[in-house]
Amino acid sequence: MPASNKRASVLQGTLDLLVLSTLSRGALHGFGIAQRIQDDSDELLRVEEGSLYPALHRLEQTGLLKGEWRETENGRRARYYSLTARGRRQLATELETWKRVSQGVARVLKLA
Repeated sequence: MPASNKRASVLQGTLDLLVLSTLSRGALHGFGIAQRIQDDSDELLRVEEGSLYPALHRLEQTGLLKGEWRETENGRRARYYSLTARGRRQLATELETWKRVSQGVARVLKLA
């Protein structure tokens, strides 16, 4: 697998985890999700529309998210996403995996 495909796969998995985690606190529209991730990361993470919306559609198609059209606080129509029961289970699984991987990386970096 070319390096760019491996990077895309890792980034996609990380983006999915960030989206699921963000939506665990309540339904949001796409812009709100991107803004929350940016705010919660103290501006370190910025999710571009070109990455976010395909991820939202994919997560919805796989049954991890449910989307519905609503009116925003500005009076515009937007698709709001929320976690399904399956999405909550997936988030728990992915959080456990993330913790194990990050602990392993921390151990390796400690030896450097």
